[in-house]
Amino acid sequence: MNPARRRIFAMVFDDSDSEDEFLVRRPRWIREREDHIHTLDDLDFITRYHVSKQTTLNVLQQIEDHLEYETDKNFSISPINQLLCALRFYATGSFQVTVGDLGGFSQPTAHRIIHKVSNAIALLRPRHAFFPETDDQLLKTQTTFYRKARFPKVVGAIDCTHVRLAKSPGGDNAKMYRNRKGYFSLNVQAICNANLEFMDIVARWPGSTHDSYIFNNCSRRAMFEQGRYGDAVLVGDSGYACNRYMMTPLDNCYTAAENLYNESQIRTRNPIERLFGVWKRRFPVTAVGLRVSVPNCFAIIVATIVLHNIAVGAGEQVPHDDDELHLPAPWDVLLAQGQMGNDPQVQAAPRRENPNHRWRRAIIDNYFT
Repeated sequence: MNPARRRIFAMVFDDSDSEDEFLVRRPRWIREREDHIHTLDDLDFITRYHVSKQTTLNVLQQIEDHLEYETDKNFSISPINQLLCALRFYATGSFQVTVGDLGGFSQPTAHRIIHKVSNAIALLRPRHAFFPETDDQLLKTQTTFYRKARFPKVVGAIDCTHVRLAKSPGGDNAKMYRNRKGYFSLNVQAICNANLEFMDIVARWPGSTHDSYIFNNCSRRAMFEQGRYGDAVLVGDSGYACNRYMMTPLDNCYTAAENLYNESQIRTRNPIERLFGVWKRRFPVTAVGLRVSVPNCFAIIVATIVLHNIAVGAGEQVPHDDDELHLPAPWDVLLAQGQMGNDPQVQAAPRRENPNHRWRRAIIDNYFT
């Protein structure tokens, strides 16, 4: 007889008059689970989940096989209720116990469901968030960018954004996650198209990592180095090194052509700045702070990116801003408030350029002179 059973046996058959306290296991209680797909109208559903019913059912169809249980015993949670639990978490950033209460299950169950659903949605990334590879895809993307501000050959706009962590990740490397603004985060690199859709994502670097370091160590840069995309270019801010496939703004403009180049470059990289704001407004969990371990953050970030692309493809409107989340202002507001560099004024003095900037000089001379 093991020690635990021996102690129970002794308490049950003890003849002494002492009053012993017994630990009584809490009875199992299965709470009612509402079916919000049918009980909420379209407006209320979007308000609570930040995606439409049609998009929800579309996603469910693609991941349902990953969410089904082998048996209906033990009051198993249906795939649709699992998906709604994760969507509610993405749309609010609430504590898991709160999300569980709304769904009718416990916090540990909500925790398991959120990560199970996140991993299932993240597996859809190659289908919904992909970089153009064929000549037709590259040409279509370049044409869409060119129509925005007549900047040639652009296949993507690149930048990084910080996804807040609600607390320190702990461990010896915790300080690496503290960014220059003083809070813990993951520095997420993204490349997008002109339609505010993610095409490439790198979500594994701590918040203290510089944007250029992330790009220099990503597989997409290696592909550009190998010439996989021909003469296609990316547009980024001055934090990146200007070269054959990366077009950055000029620090100072000395001619009218350079001024036109900078104006076009800023407007062409407009989508990536707007995209981060739209993404965080649609899924505030990426703005208010993730209350999960760092490894679990990766799947949640990728899952929200996949859902964002699906929503954009379905033509869904962007949710309204929540002032309490302190999200990035829209691009035009940033310009109006002077929080971004406006078009530089033409200067008179000459300057010497880095040899690596000859690709940028060629675009200025050929397209903006």
